[in-house]
Amino acid sequence: MNATPGIRRVSTSLIAEMTRELTTYQALIDPALEAALERYAGGVPASLLEAMRYTLLAPGKRLRPILALFACQAVGGCQRQAVPAACAIEMIHTYSLIHDDLPAMDNDDLRRGLPTCHKKFGEALGILTGDALLTLAFQVLAEGYRPATAAVNIIELAQGAGPAGMVGGQVLDLAAENRIAGEAAPTSLEMLEGIHRRKTGALFRAALRMGYHAAEIDRPKVLVSLDRYGRAFGLAFQITDDLLDVEGSSAEVGKQTGKDAARGKLTYPGLLGIEASRQRAIQLCEEAVAAAEDIGPTAAPLARLARYVVERDR
Repeated sequence: MNATPGIRRVSTSLIAEMTRELTTYQALIDPALEAALERYAGGVPASLLEAMRYTLLAPGKRLRPILALFACQAVGGCQRQAVPAACAIEMIHTYSLIHDDLPAMDNDDLRRGLPTCHKKFGEALGILTGDALLTLAFQVLAEGYRPATAAVNIIELAQGAGPAGMVGGQVLDLAAENRIAGEAAPTSLEMLEGIHRRKTGALFRAALRMGYHAAEIDRPKVLVSLDRYGRAFGLAFQITDDLLDVEGSSAEVGKQTGKDAARGKLTYPGLLGIEASRQRAIQLCEEAVAAAEDIGPTAAPLARLARYVVERDR
């Protein structure tokens, strides 16, 4: 995705640097995800375990677990303290993708450059694979931390993923396509951002808060700044997703593009236009960077990630 002159704020060197940095963190997270599946494989039917491995270990950005690691570092903890939280948040994210791709939802055939779970394993096993990852995430948290830390992280994840968070946002998103009765379709920027604060932003915010709690260091002002960061970051990410659906290719993005417009779905480009959407993403990026800078040098990775995310091509 190419920004117009005067809009691009991120140097190509920073993009390359951040891509390498994310690859390093992915190399930390992916083995932890695989180890978690191995640890809890006992008694799991072979077909279900295969589908869980296929979806959870598929190539992905791992932004949500990376945010948990960065937040833990930002508050003064060691990133490895946040690994169970990182695994749990990626399990929840993957479950949400599996269910979003189902015929009753977005009916997608391609995810992360591979056939979607229900296309490869069938709809019934696809649903159950999502269910398995959803519930396993909470077991990982319960067994990965001391009771008090586990409890607060479980609450954060349940709130971020639950009816007032990600699931509620998905309901409102479907209502915007006139597929759920009783909910008004969004007609304004405020309504559209209300959807995406739930559907996308709530899980980003949960990842940051879980990383904070994993450090077991009490710095309330840092948590306030992480919340500010998460709200801005989540919307900036969603706008970029919407722009990629218009301007990106399926090969680059790893999923089918152009479907939002074909379904008549309200998106940022559809509501604001492409250039105004890009300007809004940059504004939100700057808000996220300011929140990270308020924390101090330990949050520098969060600032770099915010700048990077509005220029990504997948």
